[in-house]
Amino acid sequence: MSDLTGLFNPKSVAIIGASKSPGKIGNVIVKNMINCGYNGKILPVNPRESEIEGLQCYPSVDKIPEPAEMAVLSVPAVKSLEIAEVCGKQGLKYLVVITAGFKETGKEGLELERKLLEICRKYNMRMLGPNCVGLMDTHAPINASFAAGFPLQGEIAFISQSGAMVLSILDWSYKVGLGFSKFISLGNKADLTEADFIADASEDSNTKVILCYIEDVENGPHFLDVARRASRKKPVIILKSGTSQAGAQAASSHTGALAGSDLAYETAFQQSGVIRARNMPELFDLAVAFANQPVPQGDRVAVITNSGGPGIVATDNIEDKNLKMARFTKETVESLRNYLPAESNIYNPVDVLGDAKADRFHFALQTVLADPGVDSAVVLVCPAAVTEPVETARAMAQLKNEFPDKPLFAAMMGGARLEEGARILSESHIPCFTFPEPAITSISGMVSYSRIKNLPAKTNPLSFGDIDLKTVKATFYDVKKDNRLVLLGSEAAEVISAYGIPAAPTVLALNPDQAVAHADRLGYPVVLKIASPKILHKTDVGGVKVGLDSREKISSGFMEIMDNVHRYLPHVAVYGVEVQKMMPRGVEIIIGMTRDIQFGPLLAFGLGGIYVNLLKDVSFRLVNGLTESEINSMIAETKAYTLLRGYRGEKPADIDAVLKIMGRVARLAADFPEINEIDINPVFAYNQGASALDVKITIS
Repeated sequence: MSDLTGLFNPKSVAIIGASKSPGKIGNVIVKNMINCGYNGKILPVNPRESEIEGLQCYPSVDKIPEPAEMAVLSVPAVKSLEIAEVCGKQGLKYLVVITAGFKETGKEGLELERKLLEICRKYNMRMLGPNCVGLMDTHAPINASFAAGFPLQGEIAFISQSGAMVLSILDWSYKVGLGFSKFISLGNKADLTEADFIADASEDSNTKVILCYIEDVENGPHFLDVARRASRKKPVIILKSGTSQAGAQAASSHTGALAGSDLAYETAFQQSGVIRARNMPELFDLAVAFANQPVPQGDRVAVITNSGGPGIVATDNIEDKNLKMARFTKETVESLRNYLPAESNIYNPVDVLGDAKADRFHFALQTVLADPGVDSAVVLVCPAAVTEPVETARAMAQLKNEFPDKPLFAAMMGGARLEEGARILSESHIPCFTFPEPAITSISGMVSYSRIKNLPAKTNPLSFGDIDLKTVKATFYDVKKDNRLVLLGSEAAEVISAYGIPAAPTVLALNPDQAVAHADRLGYPVVLKIASPKILHKTDVGGVKVGLDSREKISSGFMEIMDNVHRYLPHVAVYGVEVQKMMPRGVEIIIGMTRDIQFGPLLAFGLGGIYVNLLKDVSFRLVNGLTESEINSMIAETKAYTLLRGYRGEKPADIDAVLKIMGRVARLAADFPEINEIDINPVFAYNQGASALDVKITIS
């Protein structure tokens, strides 16, 4: 990870494509650099001008007496390569390429961008963009952008893949008085990505919370590593767009079919400690909350209201967000009972009634915040005739200082009558909303972060000492040599057995006599399955025979399977029939893996057998950074866990054996990047041990 300090604090900035013409981007950038109070040298570059905005203008970068540290390019895309080459030769360290016309325009633009990146790598220059708005830092200060204005100073870093989002949020921030530490427009992310700027912001003393709007991630493993470390230092909140299932790739296995296009991002954010915002309001509500409030110590929320309805709405939302309604101590209840009117609700939510003035709100809130069983509080104010919004807001501001370790939120549930009170709350750094739900959502995000920040930033990969890599390599070699991507069941069983995963013994028979011989060796009863990489759902074509307990049944079963398949699928290549030892029934679960294009292998666990597609009771985790604790959580998140623990008098299954299989599948996926999908369905979990039955493995 390179140090980006010089990108935000360069000693000198060359603006290439600077212009005298008002309204042109080259002119806006020069004015922005001047007006923001930048302390270094501003060096306009334009061969047709000698002076721009009172600054000496140079014909080219190589004509500047002292080489600049950074250059901002606002020139036609076709000229960018030549200019970047000159910048590199002059020893510039950073390029901010505002210019559009690169990969966003198609094949030719993509090639142009590739060549631009090659030049940057050749001269060890770091590049922001191309096709971006630029960057701003209110504390440096620097405004190397064509934005209309400069942010208010604050402690929020905003990193956006969309330039329009940067411009819109900046304009909106003036209206609400929201301050920022940094604004970064990523553009095409040819070099510097969201991960680079998240890492930078995590080390920035002027940044308290990191916000991102992204559409994709360039390097999944790198992002995970950076986000995992950054989120232990300060909140990382991301709004990821493009969440529809339309982008999901076609999958051959149950696991692949269940893993939609957005699932890997959801899992990646969860495992790396990123808080995911679902929409723009939530993104900035969380930003305001983290910038202005302490992180709560727990999930117990108290509600104070002057109206019953909003209190019930807040209570429902607290439970919906997996938070807890705080339970008050006996002393708190007695204190509220002695002071509040007899009609008041003295339990949570505390209803101070519609005739409450500021003094009643003050007492109730002070009493509740003093309770050790309360971690955060929400005050709901409805505009009754006697309500004192201004005085109530001032009382809340006072109590915020009195209880600095407990987050405090408000909802001024009205319009003009409550505006002044809402303004006072905002100025006092108490997040204020019109309705309770955004306040509860913000608390939920903060509670999530309170759990994240204490987790270890580094995880040790799962390791096992009894793995046979040679057998797996040899099997994959034979499959590829046969021009196949799908392993036969017998091959798949051999692969997982090489990784210490218990599986029902499975062997391939080419004729009825071989099938009988294999059954004699394995022991009766057995299962027969058609062996063809093109047939994924064997029962649909009569390709499975179960419970065969004699030589005669095996011989005739072999012939029936072959006849069925040739009748239904006459042109499909068949390799024979697999003979599998029939295992006793256990709790049916599925353990699988599908490889995500950004983040790598994604481990799956859930109810198996016929329930997979019916109930879709499946949890997922990325193998990258996976721990035994995460695997335990995967199991506990599913309905399968209820069955494994023992349901309606059944003995509990061997969960430890299931956990070990999951860990070994994860290790197999990590060791062999050519594996696209693994689908073990079902796995039978027993009172002691577990066994894989049907195994599908697809490679690339």
